[in-house]
Amino acid sequence: MAELSPIDKAKFVAAKRAAEMVEDGMRVGLGTGSTAAWLVRCLGEMVREDGLKIRGVPTSTRTAELARDVGIEVISLDEARWLDMTIDGADEFDDELNLIKGGGGALLQEKIVATASDQMVVIADVGKQVETLGAFPLPVEVIPFGWQTTKALIEETLISMDVLGRQTSLRMNGGVPYITDEGNHILDLHLNRIGNARQLALVLNQMPGVVENGLFIDICDRVVIGYGDGRVEVRDINEGTVEQERLDFLEEDNLFSDLME
Repeated sequence: MAELSPIDKAKFVAAKRAAEMVEDGMRVGLGTGSTAAWLVRCLGEMVREDGLKIRGVPTSTRTAELARDVGIEVISLDEARWLDMTIDGADEFDDELNLIKGGGGALLQEKIVATASDQMVVIADVGKQVETLGAFPLPVEVIPFGWQTTKALIEETLISMDVLGRQTSLRMNGGVPYITDEGNHILDLHLNRIGNARQLALVLNQMPGVVENGLFIDICDRVVIGYGDGRVEVRDINEGTVEQERLDFLEEDNLFSDLME
């Protein structure tokens, strides 16, 4: 297997460290995206090699497929009712562990699952850390009916918000609009900087046609930050603690070779 790039190594060590937080018998929310895929692989190895017994609630159809492939028992949120922990990636996180999520298009299921958990752990490479949210486009899931009207309403509302940019675009998949697992569209808001994320999240969700937005405020409890040299930092917003360590990275640990992109 070719040696992992620094960013893939950072994602891997963050995922591996977060997987160590999972205990026997837990019901675990499984996130969506490239970093979360490393986590699912790590948990699958623990299930197969160490006899770990968990039940996973995936946040997308592709996470569900991967989880089943690696041997994790998959159940629905309705079956689980409540989760011990959700582990997911993020497109951005700030010092207060507020997040932008939804780059992978699964923000609605991700927010429902994260909110139905005793704790949410975010895994990310250090490049996802920002002083102020907003450089990453903010995804907003909208129903297809009247989406252009919803888009115009959002653009009008952004005039009175504390943001630097107001351009919005319909997310596309090739030549057609991107469709979420729930059959909705996603509008990406190119805001550059969000001055008051809490206010923006509340205002967006009051609009007819908006299903959910990608701002995760006061949901994340811990963030596991991976570095390209194998270092890992764990920040706990509730305890106010920061722990640092280095994980031994084994090049022969090639169960991730199919995730190399």
